[in-house]
Amino acid sequence: MSKIAFIFPGQGSQAVGMGKQLFDEVEQSKHIFQAADDRLGLSLSRIIFEGPQDELTATYHAQPALLTTSMAILEKFKEAGITPDYVAGHSLGEYTALVASGVLAFEDAVHAVHKRGLFMEEAVPTGEGAMAAVLGMEADLLDDVTKTVTNEGNIVQLANLNCPGQIVISGSAEGVERASVLAKEKGAKRVIPLVVSGPFHSELMKPAAGQLREVLDQLSLREAKVPVISNVTAKPITDAQDIKEKLIEQLYSPVRWEESVRVMIDSGVTTFIEIGPGKVLSGLVKKVDRKIKVLAVSDLETIEAAAATLKEEK
Repeated sequence: MSKIAFIFPGQGSQAVGMGKQLFDEVEQSKHIFQAADDRLGLSLSRIIFEGPQDELTATYHAQPALLTTSMAILEKFKEAGITPDYVAGHSLGEYTALVASGVLAFEDAVHAVHKRGLFMEEAVPTGEGAMAAVLGMEADLLDDVTKTVTNEGNIVQLANLNCPGQIVISGSAEGVERASVLAKEKGAKRVIPLVVSGPFHSELMKPAAGQLREVLDQLSLREAKVPVISNVTAKPITDAQDIKEKLIEQLYSPVRWEESVRVMIDSGVTTFIEIGPGKVLSGLVKKVDRKIKVLAVSDLETIEAAAATLKEEK
């Protein structure tokens, strides 16, 4: 029996105007955006729909904005009666997956990721951290490079293992710069500095992890109704306490996305549905396995098209 996975994008997929069609035309979607505004005490929906882009891109806005928009899309898509066997999200997207699986209430998740974004921004002063995408290099070899540089006194580590040939490194500005040079010397095809506000998924995020624990301790987490593939372990988890610990570790641990996709495929998943703005994860899944069916839903047209495709296959 073929299985379906719902996957949810992370930071970087945001765009001004995302979700506006749903807000205007679907009453339930409008309630989701309004609930986020009410919980945060700010007009997040105005920032999402009107921008400006730099205001939306700020980590503490981008994270709740993506969660809210993805949930508005998901709630409309659920009307087609399609249910997942697994859920997963890339970094921030893991919180959307947790709402989808019943672990977190939507309003609690919006509050948590807003705080998460603030903590991540505050953890390292601007300019002191960096991230870079390394293309065309094996993970083991790149891991050796980052360990060499870290042992020299400049922290850098693997941050996102996205797909074959695409790995993001993160750490101090000096560490990322040194590792970028060394990676190219060791055979990396390209190294692309990323425009980010901090060294996410690195040891430098540990102060933010401590603050996040305090926030999560105040929230009610329930057992997952659908297995969630953890970014930290690339394994399915359902236990609420285990999930909370993994969310805290996630801030300073690598996102094992390629491994997560392979685990779902090995578990029988033949269709991945990316729910949220953009098609970043769809592209990554295809790079892991080109034979796998991937659908991306982000508005009323794509929701309808995906639902029709899946119903034809039944």
